[in-house]
Amino acid sequence: MKSVLETINGGAEYLGKRGVEDARRNMEHLLAHQLGGTRMQLYTQFDRPLEEPDLAPLRDLLKRRGEGIPLQHLLGTVPFHGRDFICDGRGLIPRPETEELAEMILADLPQSALQILDMGCGSGVLGLTLAAEKPESRVTLADVSEDALALTRENSAKLGLENVAIMASDLFAGITGSFDLIAANLPYVPAGEASGMARELGHDPALALFSGENGLDLLRRFVPDCVNFLKPNGVVALEIGHDQASQVRDLLESSGFTDITVRTDLSGIHRFPFATHP
Repeated sequence: MKSVLETINGGAEYLGKRGVEDARRNMEHLLAHQLGGTRMQLYTQFDRPLEEPDLAPLRDLLKRRGEGIPLQHLLGTVPFHGRDFICDGRGLIPRPETEELAEMILADLPQSALQILDMGCGSGVLGLTLAAEKPESRVTLADVSEDALALTRENSAKLGLENVAIMASDLFAGITGSFDLIAANLPYVPAGEASGMARELGHDPALALFSGENGLDLLRRFVPDCVNFLKPNGVVALEIGHDQASQVRDLLESSGFTDITVRTDLSGIHRFPFATHP
């Protein structure tokens, strides 16, 4: 029988040879998942012998990870702002930058009850996080993808949220009312970049990634309409591509927004436009 440490070392070597970045961390996550514990618990069990009932399913997980199946899909969940969300191929795997956006929004929000819209909600991590942190507010989550909306509903039920409304809408086509905040992490990847992306991204829905030749098609539709669904002094908060800040700023200005700032992510990239309805 192999020990936990031997299994980790062997699995990390296997994944590394198949081009998996951070192979050891991936292996530790897979083994912890199989054993029903945490990565940290593995460090106190290095000498623990593993028997075939544990090793057989682990081999399958390793094979699939080596083929490029995202770790989050194999684990079935992804952490986001202190909560675990269901994660599979129906929605985009949440990126660390989106968690940064959630933290920025929450730091800015007043204590009062608000009407909030998460446009293009995907798996729901952004809007559901805002709903969980602001239980006195009402959060509407909208997406054009029925698969993504089904995933959002499952995540909402998992978190036991009652202050949310989940609806199908092609941008603002099905939206009524006005909002204090509209948050959006819309697709912003140029279509031409598909061939150069990491293989794991091939398991994300294309609908959640690509937005025309330069990645701005959806934002060019979204921003001019957005102002019509914000209350006076309402705020729009966006996540955009690494080289889109100046173009999105111009789009916000031409649509009548004021107090426009583009905040940086932890890598120093201008990633998060915030703007106010006058």
